[in-house]
Amino acid sequence: MRNWMICLGVAGTVSACGLEAGYQVDSGTFGNATLNNVQMMNGERSYAQTLADRFAREVPTQINFAFDSAQLDASAQQILTLQADWIRQFPEVRFRVYGHTDAVGSNAYNNSLGMRRAQAVVSFFASRGISRSRLEAAVSYGETQPLVATSERERRNRRTVTQVSGFLDRHPNILDGKYAEVIYREYIKSAEPKTSLKIETTSSAFEQ
Repeated sequence: MRNWMICLGVAGTVSACGLEAGYQVDSGTFGNATLNNVQMMNGERSYAQTLADRFAREVPTQINFAFDSAQLDASAQQILTLQADWIRQFPEVRFRVYGHTDAVGSNAYNNSLGMRRAQAVVSFFASRGISRSRLEAAVSYGETQPLVATSERERRNRRTVTQVSGFLDRHPNILDGKYAEVIYREYIKSAEPKTSLKIETTSSAFEQ
């Protein structure tokens, strides 16, 4: 059967003439949705991990601190506001905050400082209306997991990282109602029109 070719003129220029329709569709992620579904159903991939991956893709998961401080500066608060907005979309999900420091100071002091930083983040989320029952300042790694290997002051090592840790009261081996609610809610949201497609017949161009 003859393959039909489509030649589209965009803004008055020919950009896809002579190439099969759909040649640009696959950006390397085609089939990932089906793969994720299969992996979750056979136990290879947890439901929480799927949301954790999405959280890491859609918002910055890390903030940084001044030396010997657990105060949230303006930049940190902006990032945490983005995190809080994302977290509020998923009332079924728990989150954990990990605290880190640089290598200046004793291990004991840095463990305490890392925990204070994690607790500051949890308090910020709580002030934005997120229940503390969903939040945990669980671990302080202190100076043990630096991003930059140095014994000097290093802002990139003075950080907290927010991660998805699981579902509220969820059995680990079943596709329960909570996760189904997330899927359904996101499915309905995806059907909402975002933009309209306007076709200009005079210039043979598509504008969105």
